Amino acid sequence: MTDEQLPSQVFSNRFPEAVDSRPGVPQDHCHCFSQIRVSRPGAATSFHADIQDTSAPGWLQLLELIEEAAADGREEFRPLQELSPEERRQIVTLPASIGQLTAVRTLVLYGSNLVRIPPEISAMTSLEEFSPYTSGRLHWFPYEITRLTRLVSSTVSTRSIYGNYKHRPPFPQLLAPGDTAVDLEGLAPARWGTTAARTCSVCTGPISATGPHQAWLSRVVATDVLPLLVNACSQACLDTLPPGAKGYIPTPHRGGTIEQPPPR
Repeated sequence: MTDEQLPSQVFSNRFPEAVDSRPGVPQDHCHCFSQIRVSRPGAATSFHADIQDTSAPGWLQLLELIEEAAADGREEFRPLQELSPEERRQIVTLPASIGQLTAVRTLVLYGSNLVRIPPEISAMTSLEEFSPYTSGRLHWFPYEITRLTRLVSSTVSTRSIYGNYKHRPPFPQLLAPGDTAVDLEGLAPARWGTTAARTCSVCTGPISATGPHQAWLSRVVATDVLPLLVNACSQACLDTLPPGAKGYIPTPHRGGTIEQPPPR
């Protein structure tokens, strides 16, 4: 049974003080990491298929908040504080315009309902602290986050990410690009993990019309080992990737039934 087939449930954030003093933020419950599911042989995970509703009040408000933050050059950005609980729940990704926040040093997304982070986060060149803690549906991050050379501190709910050392939940299976053209601005997230692949995660060149060459790689980012999704323009770019973090799968891989180190 997939997430889409399971009955919808909403759970309150157990750490409302991480956002503000109002009641806890509703989050959609995630069934991906049921311990029964990930511990049995042949267990599998899949990408969240959520598509951002760009007409939702929360999304429109977030766009305005980003514009304001870009205009005033603030160094700390806590957008969820400015949204109602229901508006926060409407946000399942960040807009590409997040890259405008080149002065922001601290990005706080505690208790979000996010399922993905866009690669444009790499344009936040001043970012030093990234805190999406208690975002229980955020299982992976874009490889582009490794370009943030000033990022030294992160607070991530590591038990909720693919390949975490506690439980080693499996990575979704990645498929090779096909022979037919795809809409690079309208990718199906259930298939590709993302809704758009504009440039190569490795060399920043254009992605082929047949879709990105994808791979998983777990690397140290700030203070956490994160599962990173690479969307490359070619196998040649995948071949230039560095090794994975110590104690994790040592090379780029396509997920699925690949063997991981034992839990610790």
